[in-house]
Amino acid sequence: MRSALTRLGAAAAVAALLTSCSGGNDGGAGTNEPSGLSASEVCRGGFAEDAAATAALKAVMGGGRLYDGLAKSEPDKALEELRKASPEQWAESYRPQPRRYCWIWPAGDGGSDKDLKIELSPAKSAPGLSPDHAKKVTSYASGLQAYASSGFSRIYFSCRMKAPAHEIVVETVVQGPAGIPDADPDQRTRLIALANAAARQVSKELGCEKDGLAVGVPSPTAHPTS
Repeated sequence: MRSALTRLGAAAAVAALLTSCSGGNDGGAGTNEPSGLSASEVCRGGFAEDAAATAALKAVMGGGRLYDGLAKSEPDKALEELRKASPEQWAESYRPQPRRYCWIWPAGDGGSDKDLKIELSPAKSAPGLSPDHAKKVTSYASGLQAYASSGFSRIYFSCRMKAPAHEIVVETVVQGPAGIPDADPDQRTRLIALANAAARQVSKELGCEKDGLAVGVPSPTAHPTS
């Protein structure tokens, strides 16, 4: 009898231990386990790994835990199209279709007005800005041309790859969450920091030489004219 009671007591102790490890009756998910990814893990695991980009992404998204919609993005196809791009063969009116490199939104919130998209496309050149356009954005020193509003940021940078051995221009666009006031200068700085971080990662993946991209957060500069 004593042996049987001993076995029952041991079994109860093991069951209690397993229950405490699994977080109780929550299906094993754990009550303290955060959902989503950290800012440094999203977008191919390195896009926002430096402190400035991590802080910018957290501020833009309103929190540190994020979802990464890679299933609805085409990072590999975007990079492959950039490798194959040859602007000399484009017709005057031709504009390549942008490809989504990353799609990010806050963990626990599926609202499309709070997401952030990064898109890539080859370009013929950095187009400059018209006087009317220049009034609506802030320009920054990075690549060939960089500018941002409170809703988006855009960077053009040159890329000469070893193979194929010709130079292209890469357009990197960040579409930020909706509803941010146009006069918010901090949001513009955050979005250009993210576009610059994404452009630097793309440049690294492509093996670009002399891309002219800023290290860290780009500084405001005078507007380039078209």
